[in-house]
Amino acid sequence: MDPVKIGKRIAELRRKEGLTQEALGEKLGVSNKTISRWENGNYMPDIEMLPLLAREFKVSIDELLGGEGKTTECVGPNGNTEKSAIVPPQEDPFSLEERKVYFQKKWRKEHISLFAVLFLIFAASIAFPLLGNKPYLLGAAPLVALIEYGYQHNRMMTYVESSLFDRLDR
Repeated sequence: MDPVKIGKRIAELRRKEGLTQEALGEKLGVSNKTISRWENGNYMPDIEMLPLLAREFKVSIDELLGGEGKTTECVGPNGNTEKSAIVPPQEDPFSLEERKVYFQKKWRKEHISLFAVLFLIFAASIAFPLLGNKPYLLGAAPLVALIEYGYQHNRMMTYVESSLFDRLDR
């Protein structure tokens, strides 16, 4: 398998579908840089990505990799005849729980600077009462941390659920 040839094929199919690298990356749960690396032949898609790519482009994995694959003609929901790839549309190689964990890690990675700022705020809420000779304010630090954790966890789960169910609707 030639990575450059496969990359050109992915780029060709992506353009044919009218997708940007960013849009394709969002649908697959990867970054646009990853898509760019695939298309330039620097990296190959992981084997788990091949069924997702094939389904997205409505081709078989063989066709995706540059070979001649099998497709079948079928009648779509709107009554038109469509080409269908070997990969059934409802088939997903990842379980719901695996995808949930993936999107949680992705959210945390995207918000790492937020966690650094929150840590500094927490440290300051402990240091200032001690330095200002007001130890009775120390009880506020855990309360502030608990409230902020609950708020950020809620934001993360909202993102995860919207990402999960947005992908399931396709």
